[in-house]
Amino acid sequence: MTDLPPNKAPTIRVTAMPADANPYGDIFGGWLMGQMDLAAGSVASRRSGGRAVTIAADAMKFHMPVVVGDEVSVYADLIAVGRTSMTIEVEAWRRARHSNDSCKVTQARFIFVAVGDDRKPRPVPPETN
Repeated sequence: MTDLPPNKAPTIRVTAMPADANPYGDIFGGWLMGQMDLAAGSVASRRSGGRAVTIAADAMKFHMPVVVGDEVSVYADLIAVGRTSMTIEVEAWRRARHSNDSCKVTQARFIFVAVGDDRKPRPVPPETN
C-alpha cells in the first residue's frame, strides 16, 4: 500500500507475539479485531464519559497479514454520535520489527452504545469542548 499512517499518535500500540499466531507465524484475525475493539472502546468510553459496549463491527477488511514480531499501531476516530450510539472508524497498521516502513493491514467501523450501571442504553452527553 502507498498510504501513510495517520499523522497522530495511535490509540494503542502492541507487538504481535507467538501466542497470537497460527503455526505459520501469521497473527489470528480475531486477535487483531480484538485490538481494534479495545482501541475503539477507549474512544467510546472517553466520549460517552463512562461505560460503552460494542454492538457491531462493520466493513472489516484485511489488506495484508501481520506476523509475529510486527508492531501493530491502531488508530481510532469517532465519526458519528447518535443519542446513545457512537460510530468509530478504526485502522490497524503494521511495522516490521526491524523496519521503519508501515502499511495498513486492517480497517473496520465499530458501533458502540453508551450504557449505565444497569447495563441499559443511556444518552451520550453533549460534547464539552
